[in-house]
Amino acid sequence: MTFIPKRSSRLVLSVFSLIGLGLLLSAWVEKPAPTPPNVVLFFMDDMGYGDLSVTGALDYTTPNLDRMAAEGSRFSNFLAAQAVCSASRAALLTGCYPNRLGISGAFGPNSPTGLNPNEETLAELLKERGYATGIFGKWHLGDKKQFLPLQQGFDEYYGVPYSHDMWPLHPAQAQAKYPPLHWIEGNEPKQEIKDLDDAGLITSTVTDHALAFIRKHKSKPFFLYIPHPLPHVPLATSAKFKGKSARGIFGDVMTELDGAVGQVLAELKQQGLDKNTLVIFISDNGPWLNYGDHAGSAGGFREGKGTSFEGGHRVPCLVRWPGVVPAGRVSNKLLTTMDILPTVAKICGARLPKQHIDGVDWVALLKGDNTVTPRDHFYYYYRKNSLEAVRQGDWKLVFAHPGRTYEGFLPGQNGKPGPSTETHEFPTGLFDLRRDPSERYDVREQHPEIVAKLEKLAEEARADLGDDIQKRTGANVREAGRVSQ
Repeated sequence: MTFIPKRSSRLVLSVFSLIGLGLLLSAWVEKPAPTPPNVVLFFMDDMGYGDLSVTGALDYTTPNLDRMAAEGSRFSNFLAAQAVCSASRAALLTGCYPNRLGISGAFGPNSPTGLNPNEETLAELLKERGYATGIFGKWHLGDKKQFLPLQQGFDEYYGVPYSHDMWPLHPAQAQAKYPPLHWIEGNEPKQEIKDLDDAGLITSTVTDHALAFIRKHKSKPFFLYIPHPLPHVPLATSAKFKGKSARGIFGDVMTELDGAVGQVLAELKQQGLDKNTLVIFISDNGPWLNYGDHAGSAGGFREGKGTSFEGGHRVPCLVRWPGVVPAGRVSNKLLTTMDILPTVAKICGARLPKQHIDGVDWVALLKGDNTVTPRDHFYYYYRKNSLEAVRQGDWKLVFAHPGRTYEGFLPGQNGKPGPSTETHEFPTGLFDLRRDPSERYDVREQHPEIVAKLEKLAEEARADLGDDIQKRTGANVREAGRVSQ
């Protein structure tokens, strides 16, 4: 046996202790903190539930979106917060019913109204968390400088300020005397979109800026918002995609949009960001059906854009995040665009807005827990502030109201709209969306207890948000942004 003097033994123990401490410190230093995921949010314009080949589209295919659905999850019961442009976009970025924000309809050029800068957007919350934030595409929340994206939490913006049918050359808007439509970079107008050839470059221009943003910010977390202006009319596509589908110009546009999504997904993989990026694909509302062959498909749901029936609200929702979001899953749980903000905020470690929001967090469902039901009910508001329907679970009570209908009218052709009416009188009806997703069979007489339950829920909405149909003012409605007089 080797004898080690006491002093030497202490020295040996000290050396081993230091080595052990060094190894522990080394292991602690070498283990990096989790990197918050990047977020890419596609928001299409007037794309209906049935406009992807995975949801039944015919005469063209959307292979990139179909692959996104296969590699991620598809949420088949996903609703736009309101079936019209500006209101829907306000809800997405704030997590609120748009009428809570004082916003309705679609803002025109030079509107004195926009999203109130006091509202906190998803971009502001993520920017506070250290994210780079960019938007490329259609804004439509006010075109005055104080309402533009750079004043609403975005670092970069290149896009159009409102719908590209609000321009002098649109055949259905000839009498509107709209001003010229320009691309906006940051806060400044750039080149004019003069004709359909220029409009045919919209999708590729938006995509090019989105790809550049990914490359520029690949070393830090980013939030990339891509609200594509198409397939809203007027339809236009680049030369590369003209005549590529059997569906005509609408199919060509959808083919190009699908390719644009594929380019973004490929760039994420190229930059090594694929597995740490949450990608969400949704639409702002259903199809503008009276444009006929230039309109999309509601996938069998009733009516379309501008209505409180499912065809106006039900939109595609695909979510992809490899290793986190289950692949190949279809969920039928009720969700809305308002639920994007609290969900993304939680995933990215951001706080929620200081003022009340209406969105709910569905992170557990997103990650695969199908036992949870994040959202219990939904209010269908339209026009200025009319409560036209209320839903709880699979039961939907539609209240008597005047509104838009496309039914009974011959749809338009070649870019010109067919007739429709905004004053059709819809009767009250109770619909069981499990068996009757097209909302054709009123079952109020069979289920008076369900009617009573939904009426009580509607009264809560009217007290909170108001109801123009009943001339009620809500207690918790905030003001939209307004240009100073």
